[in-house]
Amino acid sequence: MTETSKNPRKTPQKNTDEPDKTDEPSESGTAGPAPEPTPVELLRAARDQLTELTGMRPEGVSRFERSDDGWVLEAEVVEVTRVPETMSIVALYEVTLDPHGLLTGYRRVGRYERGRAERR
Repeated sequence: MTETSKNPRKTPQKNTDEPDKTDEPSESGTAGPAPEPTPVELLRAARDQLTELTGMRPEGVSRFERSDDGWVLEAEVVEVTRVPETMSIVALYEVTLDPHGLLTGYRRVGRYERGRAERR
């Protein structure tokens, strides 16, 4: 006859050498809000999300500002590559992000040949 052992669930040992990665409670006892992303983090997030949705990688940003709902930026994307490169078609996309950097919408607001100046 074999003896059965009852093993209580083992809880993972916490490594005291590493800082805790969860939100620490503040002095008031509640967890603080996540830190706001930096402008560079927001731009990288916008670039990656727009690339995933459109299949086109932005070449530059011509506008970046805070809005009531988060952030708005305009990104330049090559839609049609031609030779010479000055004849390539570049589109300007307006991209909206929530305060945490998640893309909430995008739309094309203009197109032009790379070698031509805008008319105003």
